[in-house]
Amino acid sequence: MPKGELSPATVLVTGVSGYVGGRLLPLLESAGLRVRCLARRPEFLSGRVSPATDIVAGDVLDRASLDHALRGIHTAFYLVHAMGSGADFEAEESHGARNFAAAAAAQGVRRIIYLGGLAREDAQLSAHLRSRHEVGRILRESGVPTVELRTSIVLGSGSLSFEMIRALVERLPAMITPRWVNVPTQPIAIDDLLRYLVASIEIPLAESRVFEIGGADRVSYGELMREYARQRGLKRMMIPVPFLTPRLSSLWLGLVTPLYARIGRRLVDSITTATVVTDDSSSRVFNVRPMGMPAAIALALRNEDREFAATRWFDAVCSAGPAKQWGGARFGNRILDARSCDVTATPQRVYQQVTRIGGTHGWYGYDWLWHLRGAIDLMIGGVGMRRGSPPAAQLRPGAAVDFWRVESMEPGHRLRLAAEMKVPGRAWLEFEVVPRPGGATLRQTAMFDPVGLGGLLYWYALYPIHRLIFARMLASLAAAAERGPSVDARPASAAPTAR
Repeated sequence: MPKGELSPATVLVTGVSGYVGGRLLPLLESAGLRVRCLARRPEFLSGRVSPATDIVAGDVLDRASLDHALRGIHTAFYLVHAMGSGADFEAEESHGARNFAAAAAAQGVRRIIYLGGLAREDAQLSAHLRSRHEVGRILRESGVPTVELRTSIVLGSGSLSFEMIRALVERLPAMITPRWVNVPTQPIAIDDLLRYLVASIEIPLAESRVFEIGGADRVSYGELMREYARQRGLKRMMIPVPFLTPRLSSLWLGLVTPLYARIGRRLVDSITTATVVTDDSSSRVFNVRPMGMPAAIALALRNEDREFAATRWFDAVCSAGPAKQWGGARFGNRILDARSCDVTATPQRVYQQVTRIGGTHGWYGYDWLWHLRGAIDLMIGGVGMRRGSPPAAQLRPGAAVDFWRVESMEPGHRLRLAAEMKVPGRAWLEFEVVPRPGGATLRQTAMFDPVGLGGLLYWYALYPIHRLIFARMLASLAAAAERGPSVDARPASAAPTAR
């Protein structure tokens, strides 16, 4: 959104650490708004906000903390929920909403924008949807004009519903589908939802209003899964059955998807209710024309590629905790294996060794395994290892390196190779050289985007071999860099230890 398009009001955003709030924040910052973020743990937002954005400590369950946070605020986004909390989450959500409504009124806030759940008022609502509607009612009755956007499931890389669909389709060649898979819904792309949220700042608003928003298509969860499978090139069988209660379905989701069983239960409870737009007043107030379901899924996959390309892999894996020890850290659908090594050689010399990889120089250890993999690739119709590698001085994006191709590079700093061998998915190998006092840190990350269950089986079946290869590669690269004119040569066995 062009800077200056909106008036420079002061805006408070809650739920910045969540999916929608985290994506909304940079749009508000780039629009030239003065932004303040409310966070229970402000340190978690360090490095994620612009220098001009304020971060204040506070909690919607702590009434006293909200007065300071809301002082001087024109518009407040209420994007918090307690779906992952315990059995009393409805009471907790109502308590937080009452605190926020009272503080907003006391501090003279001019507008509240709330993201709620889409469902008919007279429907038999799940606890989650019932709570979403109750929170909206509390905010609307605060005396502060409130825009309540009621939406169905959100399609975007990282959203709860999209990740559930992805995990089911990727991991299950055949699915037993209960009745709720056929319930109609009107999914909205995250980009369209963000447009509605930003536009809500300036729409005419004399009193509180509820707007139902959704994408262009009314579909079922079954149709969503079939479309995802089509775009990923997967064949999936769906076997409908007249049973599987929400409770059993949530346990099933907990086994095959990243969702916690508790959140899965509440999600399934909600999707047993039709979530389609019945009031089209939003189309007359907002200048947003939402995309259809196939386009939303395609955009989610493209956005994930862009986010994937912009992510620093080692940092992403470190934030994943213990999973990095066995190469199972995740970024969306991708599996990462990351390692690093500190060396005393200069960053320039380390990068020079990285650019010599492949071809006649080899792969810094277990070359016979690399050639065996190349021979297998050739037999199954792949490119094999016959292409070799150009001299380091001629290495550039698009150049072939055995059965890899240079996807991108930053001379002296980073080299990313994309695999062109036959694999059930997509694979990358990235090297990053980071200067440090007295030398450099070499970071090496293998990344795999598996397609279907076969892709997952491929990664985990070969991971013991990959672990040996990747460890030797990093250690040998570091040793080669340190065998320079400024240091004594040392055998590979004395190479720095990878971590």
